[in-house]
This record gives sequence, C-alpha cells and structure tokens, in this order.
Amino acid sequence: MGCDILVKSALIMLFIGAVSAQLSTNFYSKSCPNLLPTVKSAVQSAISKETRMGASLLRLHFHDCFVNGCDGSILLDDTSSFTGEKRAAPNFRSARGFEVVDNIKSAVEKACPGVVSCADILAITARDSVVVLGGPSWNVKLGRRDSRTASQAAANSSIPPPTSSLSQLISSFSAAGLSAKDMVALSGSHTIGQARCTNFRARIYNETNNLEASFATSRRRSCPRATGSGDDTLAPLDIQSPTTFNNDYYKNLINQKGLLHSDQQLFNGGSADSTVRQYGSNPRLFSSDFAAAMIKMGDNKPLTGSSGEIRKNCRRTN
Repeated sequence: MGCDILVKSALIMLFIGAVSAQLSTNFYSKSCPNLLPTVKSAVQSAISKETRMGASLLRLHFHDCFVNGCDGSILLDDTSSFTGEKRAAPNFRSARGFEVVDNIKSAVEKACPGVVSCADILAITARDSVVVLGGPSWNVKLGRRDSRTASQAAANSSIPPPTSSLSQLISSFSAAGLSAKDMVALSGSHTIGQARCTNFRARIYNETNNLEASFATSRRRSCPRATGSGDDTLAPLDIQSPTTFNNDYYKNLINQKGLLHSDQQLFNGGSADSTVRQYGSNPRLFSSDFAAAMIKMGDNKPLTGSSGEIRKNCRRTN
C-alpha cells in the first residue's frame, strides 16, 4: 500500500513538472491581464517613430532563441562574471532596440510587477512588430523565464552569419529545433529591415552567377569595395517593399536580388528552390508557414517552472 502511494505521488509530481514546463497562450491571463495591449501600444509607438525598429525587435527574438534557447540572454549587459551576447559578432553594432525593450518592460512592470519575463516580452514584441508592419498574427505561447547568464561564445557559434551556405543554414536552424522548411519561412523576416555594407560587400563585388547585374551596380554606389569605407552604410534587405511585411523577399531571390549571400543561397539551384517559388507565388502559404515556424522557434529550450528568474530589469539579473 505504502509503495502504491509513493508511486502515485511520484507520478503526480512528474505530471506537475511536465505541466509547469509547458508554455501556454493564456499564461498571464490572471496574473497580468493587460499584458498584450500594454506591449502592443508600446510597439506601435516605437515603430511609428522609426519604421526600421519593427525589424530590429523581431531580430532580437531570433538572436535570443538561437543562443541556448529563448531565455532573454541577449538583453543582459556584460558583468564581471560573464561577457554577454551584445558584443558577439552577429550582434555588435548591429543588434538594436534595447531601449525600446526597456520601455516596454517598464510599462509592463507598472501594470504587474515581477510577473512577466523579458524572454516573453521579446516573443510578444516580435509578433506585434510583424503585425504592425502588415504581416500575419499568431497566438504567442508564454511562460518562459529569464536566464541568469549569457554567452558571447554561444552567440558567435549559434547565430548563422550572412556568409552561410544553404547546408550551414539548415544545420544552424536544425540546432534550434527547426526544419529546412521552417528555415526558408523564417528567412522571410528579411522582407523588412536593413543590412550593413560590411555584411553584403563580398556578395556585390565577388559574386556574379546568381546576382542580377543592375541590382549589384545600384548597391555598389553606397557600399565601396574597400573595407573600412562605408562599412555601416545601410541597404534594405527587401529592395521592393522594405518596410512592409510581405512575400516580396522571395520574389527578389527568384530575380537574383537577394542582398546577403545567405539570402540568395535559398534560391541557387539547391533543395530550397521549390519552397522559395511556392512562397513567392502564394503569400497566404508564406504567412501561415511563417507564423507556425515562429511559434516553433519560440518553443526552443525555454526556462520554465522554477528555472531562471523573472528579471526586474532586462539588462541585469536580480
């Protein structure tokens, strides 16, 4: 009899553990009922001041989830005990929007102090940014907790650089629990945002067989060949509609007008070509696959239950 009770107790504890480790779309419905409108209005305000901010906020969620899971680690400033991710190669002088996240966190803390994680704020902010710029919506799963550390080394090794080949992209996304199709869909986030000359210089000067000539010429005008000259000059990732979230990115790839080497790798005679063609001709399919892949990415190794913490300030641990 005693054994049965012990076994039942153990099973109940396992069940509770499993439940606590699950994210859910209504996680804060009682503890912070005004969370979603609070975040949405702050995101709308930030994007109305600077349209590019939508892409920057979406990118923060990506770069967070790819490094040891969606745990808010990208937001931590360096400390004496660890070097954070902000100065890692994919983020240095590139990741931005931290002040906007601070503002959103402050507004959320006023509404419900000590309840909502910075990791969850990034996930909601990413969805809202896409919606404000004309893209699809999805129900964001919530309940993540914040990490107490960050890793510059992991950021350097986990976030795919713009020099990536197709196989390297597939591998990087696979490490984050994402399929090759997810990778092609999520790459469509490059329908918004801008890239620095230093990240596309090699493509516009050294690549010829998959690069439309007039596109290369126009990009060279503001991105000189010499390293150190115009490195930070920006160009839109989507030349057609750089501030609207749509499927033009894929049409650009089909026309050999991908800005980054890694973009054009998706349409270069390889295994991703057919998916690019589908998304280029079917905006509804792209939207639904993008939303589903964002939910899947948000499920990557979250801290839940009693792991991690709920940071009061997204830049530092409690």
